[in-house]
Amino acid sequence: MSTDTSDADNDLRERITNFLRRNFPQIQMHGGNAAISHLDRESGEVQIQLGGACSGCGISPMTIQAIKSRMVKEIPEIETVHADTGMGAGADGDLGGTGGGSGMSPSFPGETTDGDDEGPQAPF
Repeated sequence: MSTDTSDADNDLRERITNFLRRNFPQIQMHGGNAAISHLDRESGEVQIQLGGACSGCGISPMTIQAIKSRMVKEIPEIETVHADTGMGAGADGDLGGTGGGSGMSPSFPGETTDGDDEGPQAPF
């Protein structure tokens, strides 16, 4: 993989991370987390795993639908979003990182916002 491709992948991964932080702060507030388990820039596909309290949460199907519909509108390179929950969700994902790590990193690592980037809120 060339450096340019790697940089483009990292940029896209960062934009997906920011999208999730901005649009779905409720995931972290409710004890859940999200991770990119697979990103294919060439095909425009991303796999998002919701874990933690999202596993078994009755509202997670609505969260998944909102992620799927909003992400393709906001991030032009993404054409298809696959998202689901499960006890092992995101075990090889690394939201916001460069991928390849073991274990799931939280998608919202304690950052605070100063109101500069308040995107639309989830419907719950």
